[in-house]
Amino acid sequence: MSSYLIKDTTREEREQIVAESLGNLSGSCDGCASGLADMYQDYIDGKRELREINQAFQARYVSGADGPEKSGCGYL
Repeated sequence: MSSYLIKDTTREEREQIVAESLGNLSGSCDGCASGLADMYQDYIDGKRELREINQAFQARYVSGADGPEKSGCGYL
């Protein structure tokens, strides 16, 4: 695959890209990373590019803006 852009991929390819990039989410801690997978749903749906999602996440992390609430090993 030469490009990860929405215009160059199908929904199925985007699902595969996200799944391969994140690895086995269920094996690490009873689904504690499920919020991470949800973060990329807009990319899979063709609404936002990976770059936009990652930039928004990083901006929220650096700025200290509120992100998803974490309770134990999962997100609320």
